[in-house]
Amino acid sequence: MIRKKHTENKHNQDKPDATVAGKTTENQDKPADSNTVDAAETIDNLRNKVDELNDKYLRLFSEFDNYRKRTLKEKIDLSRTASEEVITSLLTVIDDLERAQKAFDTTDNVTVLKEGLQLVYTKFKNILTQKGLKEMNASGQVFDTDFHEAITHIPAPSEDMKNKVLDEVEKGYLLNDKVIRYAKVVIGS
Repeated sequence: MIRKKHTENKHNQDKPDATVAGKTTENQDKPADSNTVDAAETIDNLRNKVDELNDKYLRLFSEFDNYRKRTLKEKIDLSRTASEEVITSLLTVIDDLERAQKAFDTTDNVTVLKEGLQLVYTKFKNILTQKGLKEMNASGQVFDTDFHEAITHIPAPSEDMKNKVLDEVEKGYLLNDKVIRYAKVVIGS
């Protein structure tokens, strides 16, 4: 016990002995220490939560960035290979045209050449139709800027042909019901 008192006295000598309204600093330190400990624990908890949320945010951000890069790459790959199926289908038409060229050199029968060319044209048109291409039928239709491009206006031969397509200079085409080329037409006025 003597040693204990001696240690306490030595410890008390290191601290200044200040009293405030009859209370020593030792008495004030105990509630302050528990508040400080609670505050330190709270700060540590909040820092841990902030670190955890920051980590989640960074992971989510990197996942989104990876997703964005992956979808961009997929779109680029898709646009590169999207026409592959159409081109593969058209290779047979190229083969037929090459055979027709050889036939032009070896035969003088125009009727056979016409028939062969008509077959190649029909085959080509059927392939494009299968892929979703449609021709617009503009002749005699009411002029519509959503489908037609007016090249010129000419006097209408009759009153009922006013503001209608009189002549189709260049055909228009739809691909899966979307205009890919407007029909160039002559309008009656």
